Amino acid sequence: MNILQKIFSDHFEEMIYLQHPRDSVIENVEKMIHCGNPSFGGAMFACPCCGYFKFVPFRCHSRFCPTCGNMYSIDRTTSMSFKLIDVQHRHCVFTIARELRPFFLQDRSLLNSLFSSVNSVVSRMFHKDNKSELFTPGFICVLHSFGRDLKWNPHIHCLVPEGGVGSSLLWRHKKHFNYKLLRDSFQTALLNELHKRLGDSFKNVKSHIYADHNNGFYVRAMPNQCNPSQVIKYIGRYLGRPVIATSRIDSYDGVCVTFHYNRHEDNQLITETIYALDFISRLTQHIPEKHFKMIRYYGIYARHRQSDLLLRRAISKEKHKIYLSFNRWRDSILHSFGYDPLKCPSCGTTMLFLELYFNHKPVPLHELYEKAMRKYRCRSPAPLLLLSHPSFS
Repeated sequence: MNILQKIFSDHFEEMIYLQHPRDSVIENVEKMIHCGNPSFGGAMFACPCCGYFKFVPFRCHSRFCPTCGNMYSIDRTTSMSFKLIDVQHRHCVFTIARELRPFFLQDRSLLNSLFSSVNSVVSRMFHKDNKSELFTPGFICVLHSFGRDLKWNPHIHCLVPEGGVGSSLLWRHKKHFNYKLLRDSFQTALLNELHKRLGDSFKNVKSHIYADHNNGFYVRAMPNQCNPSQVIKYIGRYLGRPVIATSRIDSYDGVCVTFHYNRHEDNQLITETIYALDFISRLTQHIPEKHFKMIRYYGIYARHRQSDLLLRRAISKEKHKIYLSFNRWRDSILHSFGYDPLKCPSCGTTMLFLELYFNHKPVPLHELYEKAMRKYRCRSPAPLLLLSHPSFS
């Protein structure tokens, strides 16, 4: 049990009774707490040479879990990197006014307005370059709801190629991004979307924001050397990563949690100590609703478009084979942590799959060993080296 599982398991009942969490929060927290628990089942592997057995428990596959969330990020990063066109990309960040954050926290369906606003703004900027040819870009948007201090701060990270495809299906490069247009258009599009969703009660807030933000909402779209060889670094850093890594949690004494982060403004190291329930509240507010899409594809990257033929030409069959290898559990562990989980620690032979267990009962060792002998036709009764596991006796 890692430190995050310990914090949540100690205060799970308090969280339920005091914070009244959403259903998606309860579901993801329960998954994370029981991630890697052998009593929930797993897979048994056996070495055909020396008789070594290894039990690998099932994982929760929740993005809220630091272990499974990192694996999800790696898989999505690899998948996305093979979909990108081999051109220069630009990493843009669309932020909102501080006064709007509570609206998105109270009604999470409003987060869809962030995506639609970014879509309209980026598409409009490209269309203005060549209206007759219907200049269309391809871009990928990722929603982040947290800042480095774990507080609620929804914003959009957008990966935009410096170019697009027009009616002639010829690629047109675009080097100049109109920052003034992006800032003003994003502010107008988002406020109009919220006004449409919330009604006239939003009018006063809308007028105050226009008065306080004369230059529009902050949009970062400066050139950042995001060429095809470096684009995976940007994707991996901002795509679907867990809210906090366990390495950032410095200590937990049963009551308070101490964690650290580098402040965004000056990159200064900040250490903060808060009550465990407050720490839990900061984390769980970033759990999305079930089936909510945190990553969305637009333009020529959208799956439903006929112009996907351009992407299919860019992705060879060899790349697809490489991508599929990353989806396998063994290869993912090998590329992420640098060791082969199926290499027998006793003789170095590759262990073979034996059987799956679902909420299994204790299994006598002699039955397990006989099953391995029958399946892999081991000749000699080599000594059993079974990993310590409470379900086997």
